[in-house]
Amino acid sequence: MDNNVKAYLDDLMIRIPSGKENLKYFRDENKWISSNSQMSIPGKKGKLTELSKTVEIQSFLIAKYPVTKNLYLRITKLLSDDLFIDCTPVVNVTWYDALKFCNLLSLECGLKPCYVFDEVEETATYDQDANGYRLPTDAEWQYACKAGVAGYRYGDIDVIAWYNENSEGKLHEVGKKQPNGWGLYDMLGNSWEWCWDLYDEKTYGVYRVFRGGSWGESARGCGATCRRSGHPTFCIDDLGFRLVRSITA
Repeated sequence: MDNNVKAYLDDLMIRIPSGKENLKYFRDENKWISSNSQMSIPGKKGKLTELSKTVEIQSFLIAKYPVTKNLYLRITKLLSDDLFIDCTPVVNVTWYDALKFCNLLSLECGLKPCYVFDEVEETATYDQDANGYRLPTDAEWQYACKAGVAGYRYGDIDVIAWYNENSEGKLHEVGKKQPNGWGLYDMLGNSWEWCWDLYDEKTYGVYRVFRGGSWGESARGCGATCRRSGHPTFCIDDLGFRLVRSITA
């Protein structure tokens, strides 16, 4: 592996302590998936059922930044220039693209890839014994974002996030806003981030969770508990992802 990439990855991952996280989400039995869109259709207020569960979180490693454009292009062999020329989050990547990247980076680092998937059959499995890079689970992402803070955000939104009122309509270099208490940058705003989990299989089928808000999102959408969903083939100019690794014996 390129020494610059190795040094970057060595500094990138932060250990998150074990704990518990409560996930709340809302189900609308009348929601449906659009036949001509890969985004879910919002439900009507007053018809939502609140569901919740508490998840045990094992200690894990998570990247202090979302995956940058240059890291993504370097590992996928589409870039040979300096790793640090463009440090904005990579976007316009599908959920499948994110899984492919995690597997490719794992192989590059001599680690066991976490995923086996079939885009045609829309199936994916996660090998929990693998030590490679992966996407965070829904609960891991929320737990890491909060960093022990009970509120909707870990700080003043203008201090911690690029969103539609301060972003000037564009992505920004990672790490330029204030991090949360665990040293994670851009958890809110700048770019949405794919998670591993199904959003709500009963209502949305194969649609997957993404989190965190973006440069184009309102303040309301940039919060630790805000959840959105998209088809695993969905991509857009404010949706990327962040790396995680399990801590194995």
